[in-house]
Amino acid sequence: MTVLRQAQQPENLPLSRAINAGLRASLAGSDRVLLMGEDIGKLGGVFRVTEGLQAEFGDRRVLDTPLAESGLVGTAIGLAMAGFRPVVEIQFDGFVFPAFDQITTQLAKLTNRHEGALQMPVVIRIPYGGHIGAVEHHQESPEAYFAHTPGLRVVSPSTPNDGYWMIQDAIASADPVIFLEPKAKYWMKGEVDTTARALPLHASRVVRRGTDVTLVGHGAMVTTMLQAAALAEAEGTSIEVIDLRSLSPIDYGPILESVRRTGRMVYAQEAQGFASLGSEVAATVMEQAFYALEAPVLRVSGFDVPFPAAKLEGVYLPDADRILEAVDRSLAY
Repeated sequence: MTVLRQAQQPENLPLSRAINAGLRASLAGSDRVLLMGEDIGKLGGVFRVTEGLQAEFGDRRVLDTPLAESGLVGTAIGLAMAGFRPVVEIQFDGFVFPAFDQITTQLAKLTNRHEGALQMPVVIRIPYGGHIGAVEHHQESPEAYFAHTPGLRVVSPSTPNDGYWMIQDAIASADPVIFLEPKAKYWMKGEVDTTARALPLHASRVVRRGTDVTLVGHGAMVTTMLQAAALAEAEGTSIEVIDLRSLSPIDYGPILESVRRTGRMVYAQEAQGFASLGSEVAATVMEQAFYALEAPVLRVSGFDVPFPAAKLEGVYLPDADRILEAVDRSLAY
């Protein structure tokens, strides 16, 4: 007798629960995977991303640690040397800097120091970015520091489906991965297909097709770019939107293919503009697609000041209007 199985439907999950499900899958798949961080066990983390995992896997797999980021990352390095795959949670983006020395001078360099004989499968999860009205040190965009550091892989999911798959791919990586989670999107829901793997970890993705301007960005800014594209469409402008997903290495294929069709590009980001991801992408596109461009590559970013607290973030963070103003300038050339 033939039994017909109903295809499993994608789940509708917020980003935080999708990452939680991805962590659960990795913990279940290997007893070498450990989660470490401040208040990630019983509390489930400030944003509840690890909620329920200690109860399921025990306090030797999901460890509450002291409030000492440098010691936390240093311990993870030692665990990786012993054959484990530690996943470290940094409670807020601004708290990563006490661990910056361990990450950039030790974790990033150890594989090269041992001529490839020693792998460092450490994942460092960092909630980052604004849009939550927080105080100082709780809203930062530190991605350029880590993307600038050879030896680190840097990624940022913008959808729940990417969150589910990318955290598993990061944990499976033989190299250290900085996993940047846009905290403003933790509660954003989306379909998560747990049966079919999404794109590879370091692939960029076209999330909206268009013909007039290529709009590129990452993290929480992807939602804002889509809002801008929808507003532009109502006025007769077709914008193609690309989610970078991987900040190091960068997958330029879809970006260059798009720019060669549209002839124009705008990069949008929350971080300040000077020496940023937008700067790097703009320079590379100008080098590799110069003769296809009808206008200079333009950038929309936060201002070159410390990330402001609370209500002032509304002035600092790019919105759809600022993005569309740049689109209009590009089209005016």
